[in-house]
Amino acid sequence: MRVVIAGGHGQIALRLTKLLSGDGHEVVGLVRNPDHSADIAAAGGQAAVLDLEQSDAAAVAEVLAGADVAIFSAGAGPGSGNARKDTVDRGAAALFADAAQQAGVRRHIQVGSMGADQAPSLTDDETFTIYLRAKWAAEEDLRARDLDWTVLRPGSLTNDAGTGNVLLADETGRGRISRDDVALVLAGLCDTPASIGRTLELIAGDTPVDEALNSL
Repeated sequence: MRVVIAGGHGQIALRLTKLLSGDGHEVVGLVRNPDHSADIAAAGGQAAVLDLEQSDAAAVAEVLAGADVAIFSAGAGPGSGNARKDTVDRGAAALFADAAQQAGVRRHIQVGSMGADQAPSLTDDETFTIYLRAKWAAEEDLRARDLDWTVLRPGSLTNDAGTGNVLLADETGRGRISRDDVALVLAGLCDTPASIGRTLELIAGDTPVDEALNSL
């Protein structure tokens, strides 16, 4: 497969790039900082330098051309300010989906956030609320599109070593999950048709990843 990852320098994305490239797939990571290209190359991928906050769908579609899977794993990140929660976590996600449709890339996986479905009921203006609202808006935008989409909502992320055992379901309840195991699940979702059209939650559990994917 040829897989294009938005947010290619993220901690999950780099792990995912290493997994996919190790299995013989071609991986392209979108980054806005050219200094990050070396890290993507070290993980076995190739970098495409492109700022999703400044670009247009046509330019992104050029990178996506010929891809089998588009994965949105970008985020403004801690300390980025409230405005970028919208321009990246919502706006860039929508732009990436626009570009996927223009390029004819049907398989689309979007990394969301646990609790995004609660965003419509939140009323204060705290930064985390703004973040969840952006994630929820990105999910709603994707669900309305004619794409073979999957939304994956991981629980609280850790840098613990992955166990390869997870709980993957429409609803899991709150919990933690290692970035290693999130990457492992994302790699599997690339070729799991039963996940299409579903919003899935992911936390640590007792089920091997392959079994969890097959049970969908």
